[in-house]
Amino acid sequence: MADNSVESVLSGLRRFPDVEAANLQAWDATDKLLLETAAELLTPGSRIAVIGDRYGALTLGALAAYGVRDVRVHQDLITGERALRNNAAALGIADGFEQLPLGPALLSGADAVLMQLPKTLAELAEMADAVARYAAPHTVLFAGGRIKHMSLGMNTVLQRRFSDVQPQLARQKSRVLVARNAPPVTGEPPFPVVDRISELDLTVCARGAVFAGTKLDIGTRFLLRFLPDMPSAENVVDLGCGTGILAAMYARSHPGSAVTATDQSAAAVDSARATAEANGLAGQVTVLQDDAMDSVPDGSADLILLNPPFHLGASVHAGAGLKLIRAAGRVLAPGGELWTVYNSHLQYLPALERFVGPTRVAGKNAKFTVAVSTGRTPHP
Repeated sequence: MADNSVESVLSGLRRFPDVEAANLQAWDATDKLLLETAAELLTPGSRIAVIGDRYGALTLGALAAYGVRDVRVHQDLITGERALRNNAAALGIADGFEQLPLGPALLSGADAVLMQLPKTLAELAEMADAVARYAAPHTVLFAGGRIKHMSLGMNTVLQRRFSDVQPQLARQKSRVLVARNAPPVTGEPPFPVVDRISELDLTVCARGAVFAGTKLDIGTRFLLRFLPDMPSAENVVDLGCGTGILAAMYARSHPGSAVTATDQSAAAVDSARATAEANGLAGQVTVLQDDAMDSVPDGSADLILLNPPFHLGASVHAGAGLKLIRAAGRVLAPGGELWTVYNSHLQYLPALERFVGPTRVAGKNAKFTVAVSTGRTPHP
């Protein structure tokens, strides 16, 4: 298929409902390079699996530009899943792809797997294990990324599961690793990882894609210093829950509360669910995959705990945090409290005042600020 056909498909893609900005794109040179590197296997009769398709570029490129009719795709973020469906509708594509969890339904019988390399080696290890474990012996894995985000450690991770890993020539600051010949995989899958945080007396479970893994990240550690100061609340939300440490710690210290742990990441909600179960809190902690609480009713939370991200993909960007702050202002009940820990250089205080309500600083250290915002009472 002509090169400009691929470009015409990719050029019209949007990130929506994820954060959109002039410096944030729905595709990059790696998507195009992956499609072109795998072109010989992208035929109408082939079965293609896609992992890490951020906004649908790989899936829709295979369908629209190469005529593939059977694409199964796994996207960790619910915003990516929705963006793919939105972009497919804009292109007039009603079928040909299926969105699935990382597992056998996604990978069995695939002729090729197209993968955007993830940010962490742990996430790559989980992906590589799944491909080697569930795909056919003839399956070829094409894993691509931006060179500035790639490391030799990625080659090493792939070599643990594939006997033949070949880096391809770089182009437009992107590179593809082609992996073949995966020996049969035995034993239990290596994820989720389970560990004990002794300082919290808490068991934590983590999928490979979750920030900080089973460790206690320093922002959460600082916010937990203020746990005794937080009010007793009936309906509590851990917004952007990650592995669910905040949800579990609050639930354990307030047995009468109902806690919702929510995140846009499938890996995060699976991890938070496992963390709640491992600590005997499954009856108290409900886990929800959602985009900034968009299925949670207005004014329904008495307390929200928030440790917002400061990255969008590989870009440092405040947009993700601002989106969650706006959502917190909508969901927080009048008089309820939002406790936010954030990197002090992001200066979220004006946004907290504007979108949530009166805000005070409860504590600050060399890197983080903890702010408490009170839900504004609507004007009559």
